[in-house]
Amino acid sequence: MSDASNTNLNPNEPPLTDHSYDGIQEYDNPMPGWWVWLFVGTVIFSGVYWLYFETGVEGRSIFDEYGRYQANIMTVKFGEIGELSADSATIAKYMRDPKWLAVGKATYNANCVSCHGIDGGGGIGPNLTDDNWKGVRHLDDIAKIIKNGAANGAMPAWGSRFNHPNVVVLTSAYVASLRGTKPANPKAPEGAVAEPWPAAEAGSQPDNSESTEPAPSATSDKVIAP
Repeated sequence: MSDASNTNLNPNEPPLTDHSYDGIQEYDNPMPGWWVWLFVGTVIFSGVYWLYFETGVEGRSIFDEYGRYQANIMTVKFGEIGELSADSATIAKYMRDPKWLAVGKATYNANCVSCHGIDGGGGIGPNLTDDNWKGVRHLDDIAKIIKNGAANGAMPAWGSRFNHPNVVVLTSAYVASLRGTKPANPKAPEGAVAEPWPAAEAGSQPDNSESTEPAPSATSDKVIAP
């Protein structure tokens, strides 16, 4: 860098700065005021935005907004079947309904795979494909564990995380449907032998003539799987 005159010999051009780099000089032409203040405004706005959306206040984050969006979708989707009861008969019914079982599978894949495996064979969590179940004696016990959690929080309580109560029932139905399947690397049995799952009640067999396109996963974000 070297000093240079800021005098421009051409009167029709702006003045030059008083320095040069490798013989190259710059015009002394500052940014327009409107551009500078626009930049200052964006910096101020970014601070306000961060304070409003990123400080942990419940209901303001993009994840909360996504959760509300998903809840609205599920409310519309579940309008076909109403609010389900988490009893053995209802879970047994939806175990045999491919359309709604796909909702439970999507939820399982989004939240439970890291502990129970993609095929239910177990990992950190127990194997879901054999006849031995931890804390499960009857079919509806699966829904109770999914909703309320177990093992002092090792299995999270998902009832407050899912954005519709039907998700507990349909996820329970999918988990129950894994019993008797053959996972690639099954974990050793844990817990006591559960009673056989009941058959669906007469007259409750679902109509599968409609589309079997699955609904989106029923969680607002991805969290630690059970």
